[in-house]
Amino acid sequence: MAEDSEQLLASRPEERTLNGRCRWSTPTQTLQSKVVEDFRRRLKYFFMNPCEKYRARGRKPWKLMLQILKIAIITVQLVSFGLSNEMMVTFKDENLMTFRHLFLKEYKDHRLGNYALYTKADVYDHISYIIDRYINLQNLTVGNLAYDSADGKYTPLSVCQEFYRNSSIDPGNETFDIDPHIDKECISIYPVQSFDNHNSLATHVNFSLDFKRLLSVNIYLALKTINLQTVRHHELPDCYEFHIMIKFDNRAHSGKIKVKVENDARIYECRDWNVEGASGQNDYLLLSLDSVVILSCFISLILCMRSVINGIQLQFEFNIFFHAYYNKIVSWSDRMEFVNGWYILIIYLTNYDVCSILLGTATMLVWVGVIRYLGFFKKYNILILTLRAAFPNVIRFCCCAAMIYLGYCFCGWIVLGPYHDKFRTLDKVTECLFSLINGDDMYATFLKMRHEGYMVWLFSRLYLYSFISLFIYMVLSLFIALITDTYETIKHNQQDKVPVSQLQAFIAECRDQPESGRYQTDEEPAACCLSPCCCFG
Repeated sequence: MAEDSEQLLASRPEERTLNGRCRWSTPTQTLQSKVVEDFRRRLKYFFMNPCEKYRARGRKPWKLMLQILKIAIITVQLVSFGLSNEMMVTFKDENLMTFRHLFLKEYKDHRLGNYALYTKADVYDHISYIIDRYINLQNLTVGNLAYDSADGKYTPLSVCQEFYRNSSIDPGNETFDIDPHIDKECISIYPVQSFDNHNSLATHVNFSLDFKRLLSVNIYLALKTINLQTVRHHELPDCYEFHIMIKFDNRAHSGKIKVKVENDARIYECRDWNVEGASGQNDYLLLSLDSVVILSCFISLILCMRSVINGIQLQFEFNIFFHAYYNKIVSWSDRMEFVNGWYILIIYLTNYDVCSILLGTATMLVWVGVIRYLGFFKKYNILILTLRAAFPNVIRFCCCAAMIYLGYCFCGWIVLGPYHDKFRTLDKVTECLFSLINGDDMYATFLKMRHEGYMVWLFSRLYLYSFISLFIYMVLSLFIALITDTYETIKHNQQDKVPVSQLQAFIAECRDQPESGRYQTDEEPAACCLSPCCCFG
């Protein structure tokens, strides 16, 4: 009898379940155990790093190599674009400064933002001055400026005034009658007329201003030029069309008419060009680089999308499998482990565009995407794990802190706005308070309030002291404590090798190493084995 028992025990191998208890297995249960191990091995292979996958199946890390290639070529492209963009921005800024000196009378660089007029004669005189400078532009400028033209005719300079339709204002008697509808009148002046003063301006073109109704005078003109400095950098020059607006702003009716110059540039390829000794080889190299970037990004898009789709499919299989074999529901945190956010990041950054914002953002994300591969090493992965684990708590904490921050913003805007430039508008208040949190410009903010009334001075002290104390000593300390606590928890788990989820605990039971040869097959568990009616029948 004892021998029969020993033979029975030998024929019924022991199986350890996920909860640690053992049970005797029948042939069907032995098949089930094999299915479980195969599926566990699939999961472990899915979460391996590229080097481990290469040792397990000899699979070359194509995505890693492609990512390194993308970093190199997109960075080269960014540097090339950045140098060209730098010359373009410098050229536009210098031309804007040229227009200010050409068309604003007695303009000085230090008066930027403070150029204003206070008398009617000055307004007429400055308008006539702008028109005269425009007409004599070719004899004045040292640059390659020319008039814009269409259909063989010069584009005229336009002087437009905006004013209230009707108004009767008598400040002395404290009465007014006004129609708030705004009318607009314009006159066009071609480069064949000249005006010596405001009387001739009003006489020749029937132009006069009613300052009591006047809102603004806008002068529009268009000029063309060519950016020749790019020739020295082996690039073809671009043609520029500047649409300039000189605005006399009287909307406040405060007796101060602010004057500013705005410039909108349109850049396009010149129609007929010839650069001696230039073969256009640099343009061909840039075109080839752009083509390689587009091709590599497209391939990366396909590979990353395939990985995302495979991860989503495996996530559904794991959910069905876990419910069928262990009668447990997989948490959303475990299910999201299969959706690799780095692939989504890489997919996003592959959209190529010559726009500087997209190109700069794409290059930044390319370099950030390298963290995914560094994350396979535990010593480097601590940053990513900390950010990911702390993110939900940080978001909740920031939402609470934002309520207090907005309260201080609105209070400072309403109370201190009339007395302090940094609190004059709501966006300035938010910038000022954020600077105070970081310890910037504190003394200057306090100093500006010294010469105000006693009540305002006292309120400003209570306001600033309470805000700085609350956010620097409490809010920031708690914010740092959240991240530090998460870091210590993850560091402790890594040292003790404690699985933190059902998925990780399930995969940890697979003892097969990449070099074991158990990963050489691509066979997957049969679909019916994900159903309990098949496996337990």
